[in-house]
Amino acid sequence: MTKKSIQTQLIRSDYRAPAGFDAYPTAIHHASTVLFKDVASMRSGDWKNKNAYTYGLHGTPTTFTLEARLAEIEGGNHCLLAPSGLAAIAMINLALLKSGDDVLLPENVYNPNRELARWLASDFGVTARFYDPMVGAGIADLIQPNTRLIWTEAPGSVSMEVPDMPAICAAAHARGVLVALDNTWAAGLALRGFDVGADIVMQALTKYQSGGSDVLMGAVITRDRALNDRIAASHMRLGMGVGADDAYLVLRGLETMKLRFDAHDASARKIAAWLKARPEITRVLHPAFEDCPGHAAWKRDFSGAGGLFSVLFDPRYTEQQTDRFVDALSLFGIGYSWGGTHSLAVPYRIQGMRSGWQDAGILVRFNIGLEGTEDLIADIEQALARL
Repeated sequence: MTKKSIQTQLIRSDYRAPAGFDAYPTAIHHASTVLFKDVASMRSGDWKNKNAYTYGLHGTPTTFTLEARLAEIEGGNHCLLAPSGLAAIAMINLALLKSGDDVLLPENVYNPNRELARWLASDFGVTARFYDPMVGAGIADLIQPNTRLIWTEAPGSVSMEVPDMPAICAAAHARGVLVALDNTWAAGLALRGFDVGADIVMQALTKYQSGGSDVLMGAVITRDRALNDRIAASHMRLGMGVGADDAYLVLRGLETMKLRFDAHDASARKIAAWLKARPEITRVLHPAFEDCPGHAAWKRDFSGAGGLFSVLFDPRYTEQQTDRFVDALSLFGIGYSWGGTHSLAVPYRIQGMRSGWQDAGILVRFNIGLEGTEDLIADIEQALARL
């Protein structure tokens, strides 16, 4: 062979690492261009079936491995990754809804999903209606001939109501309507969405799966192949891709996810019980507590609770006072999301977010991280003194 120039050598080295290397971490495969053995291989590759690699956007061994593991955790057969939880939601909506269709969403839905639904209604001719998350089998009365999709969230990630998923799914399926579940709170650990009747399970991998508050990613998991293919077409047309480095971080986080989830859960329950006894707090919205809306459904369907819950302050405290409480916390950051090792607290103007919200008092949501439980209680106690 003709001697190659240094420039060509820089790009096309003859060296190949010896085969036989193995290690516990999943290898990180970076690729936009995927190389084929020959033209026949190129022409026979099918990005939908994932039986071959076709282009980096459609997957590498790193992302295929993450998708397979997420599907296993949730009890599904197919998984698609997206750049964020909201991107995963958008992928589902755009795959299943068109002009003239109707979608139902719970009043406690993740607010960006609400805004996306309103955008679909205002600009794309999709009717978006909101229902009481505690409606249960009564959802049947809301289903119209053009209803194509019902969103559920178990529980609502701010107000914490737990829906009766089997009842909603049974009513929907009797009318041929698909049900999508945002299962981010339970992470596929405390609840498997398909076991309660969901057709599609969406998760924000930004939370417990990564565990480091450093990754944005979402997943859409299904059991039915035809349904997966519809969503996969949306995935392709929207150009939904995730980087191999981020996929690796989530893969690394999965190995400790159950241990972390259980630790979040144990600490959060102890702190929630302590808050329930405080005179400043009128309600603790934690699904494991009997007075939380939907507790019976949680007790029947769930095996855990994680670290996220909310409280309502006594109405005698103004927003200025509760803001001062949040500002006074030293071990809690002020920020959205949950599932990371660091604790967070966020005050919400819940009356403006929810139509028909009856409870008075300022709502504050806590993400209980992995700091010492007694240290977090002491921090909350000193901040309450600032009210």
